[in-house]
Amino acid sequence: MGTMDFKTDPSAVTINLLLIVHPEETASKQKGQRERQTEGSRSAGRRVSRESCKQTQAVTSYSNEGTQVTVEIHPKDTTPQLFKKLSFGKGPRRLPSLRGQENKGFQRTEAPRPPEGKDLHVYPWDKSSLKSMPVDLQQFEKLDAYALKVNVKNSVEELVKALLKQARTDLEKVRAIWMWICHHIEYDIVGYHNKSQLSSKPIDVLQTGKSICEGYAGLFEQMCSIAGIQCMKLSGYSKGYGYKMGQSFTGDSDHAWNAVYLDGRWHLLDSTWGSGAVDDSFTKFTFRYNEFYFLTHPALFINNHFPDNSNWQLLKPTLTLKDFENNMLHNSNFYMLGLLTAHPETGVIQTVNGKASVSVDCRSATLFTFKLKGTDEHGLMTLKKHGMKLDIYPQKTGSHKLQIFAKPSKASEDVYNCVLEYVVECKSVDKAMRFPKDLHQPVGPSWFTERQGFLRPSHPDPIIHTNDGRCSVTFTLGKDISILASLHSDNSSLTEDMRRRHIMQIHRGNQIELKIHLPHAGNFVLKIYAKKKSDPGNYDYIFNYLITCLNTEVKWPAFPQSYSKWVEDYEILEPLSGLLPANRNVQFKLKMHGIAKVLVQAENTYPLTQSRGYWEGTCNTSGCREVFVMVHENANHSFYSHVLKYEVETQ
Repeated sequence: MGTMDFKTDPSAVTINLLLIVHPEETASKQKGQRERQTEGSRSAGRRVSRESCKQTQAVTSYSNEGTQVTVEIHPKDTTPQLFKKLSFGKGPRRLPSLRGQENKGFQRTEAPRPPEGKDLHVYPWDKSSLKSMPVDLQQFEKLDAYALKVNVKNSVEELVKALLKQARTDLEKVRAIWMWICHHIEYDIVGYHNKSQLSSKPIDVLQTGKSICEGYAGLFEQMCSIAGIQCMKLSGYSKGYGYKMGQSFTGDSDHAWNAVYLDGRWHLLDSTWGSGAVDDSFTKFTFRYNEFYFLTHPALFINNHFPDNSNWQLLKPTLTLKDFENNMLHNSNFYMLGLLTAHPETGVIQTVNGKASVSVDCRSATLFTFKLKGTDEHGLMTLKKHGMKLDIYPQKTGSHKLQIFAKPSKASEDVYNCVLEYVVECKSVDKAMRFPKDLHQPVGPSWFTERQGFLRPSHPDPIIHTNDGRCSVTFTLGKDISILASLHSDNSSLTEDMRRRHIMQIHRGNQIELKIHLPHAGNFVLKIYAKKKSDPGNYDYIFNYLITCLNTEVKWPAFPQSYSKWVEDYEILEPLSGLLPANRNVQFKLKMHGIAKVLVQAENTYPLTQSRGYWEGTCNTSGCREVFVMVHENANHSFYSHVLKYEVETQ
């Protein structure tokens, strides 16, 4: 069930003499129980019969000591009750109370009251807290560490007694029990597949160290009862292992979890899903503690837990089963990463004119990526300060699985967690939105590129449209940043050198302009890399734009080739084209400083003259295939350095 839909116990559901018998427990006697598990890779849950009792039943059970317990069983749709009648054949006995070291008597917890107005939380979630009550996890650090080390397996009572040595408040007692179960009971995959070998009795769960959801919830309930905490074991449907988006839920319940009574209110938790996860093939369980399922806010818990009795949603208003089926599944990663909402809120999205859109809002800067049918090729994702926006353009009709992944912006590891899954139903394809394979997600500038030193972009949007094949992008650059840019297209056979030569960098103080001349019409990716000038290492990829041009007449040559002596803040005003016409006089105008002489070498050599910071002059391209611009850096030196190279058109 749940993170695992931790399984149920088909055979081990006699009404055990725990002195606590719920209506849900009688249901769990039924055969054919099934479990699912949650969140993509959790384990499976149990199925309990949902047949409603037509009338009140009385169940009487005897222990070998003659203790008699009589419990009235009410239909599912009535208010849950724990104790109706208790009679003890040997006179009054009490459940163990562990409040005093020498107290060896028994104390019965009060019969839990059903949920009422003060237990209810507003739906939808108010985005205030992931928990249903204030919890300071730092205050639990010592208690958690202690609980993890407790190693008692001989009896449930002795285990609780050991755990409560460090727990004073009811919240601390519940926390110690929760931590112990989540770290010591593993999901019983073998037992799930072979229910005849499975027992969900608390003592069996304790001593074997494994169970399915029924056993987790039953052990949790008994330990709470021994500790004097009111606790209920609940059953219902879960969106766990094997869950398919948009599926309907019918028949038996498939999962069990708990409600605990703390500070005058009921609270929900799921120790099965808190303990770990199973792999996709449902053959291996891995302990992976999940804090999310401890005292989860009911408006979040309902996302993947639907109790048989709607009162135990602890929500106002309650959701219908149809609501539960239709609502988007947000797994625990979604909320633990600080994400708040996702749109659309339904798991199935219909494209409109070949396009579907998804957006996510979050508390703080978060990095996202996505996969549509396993690749990130057919979408355009942009990062926002508090979230992201994604436009999807499937290139085939039909149903497509869409997954959204996220990680904190400051995470050291490059590990993204899946936070959302949709099914995109595509009825028509927009062929014009076929993106180059080199397009990297996310696209366009964002808070992330600002952190890398690219400030005040001239084009804040991810797509740049150009009609004549020319465009220019400007930024204010942070200190000590050197950048590299290249142009990529699926239908271009540009060499790596030519990819860079269709982009010209122009530096003016801390401003940089990237002037782009496209070699032909189509969709291009402008990739931007950067490094610190003081760093001798390689350039790191920062971000990219998508540049589109529909004008088939466009055919711009590359910019002239520059050499190492071409200094960053030099600038070409003319000629910008790296391909000069043959047999023509060509005007040169270059902005360079700290230079003694400038020559243009064609068939003949032509000196440029300096005027107001510019070097200007004319050269004739007759009789040559190449033209070089050379500079004499020092009047006392006799050699020239090449700074620019132009090609000349063939005749």
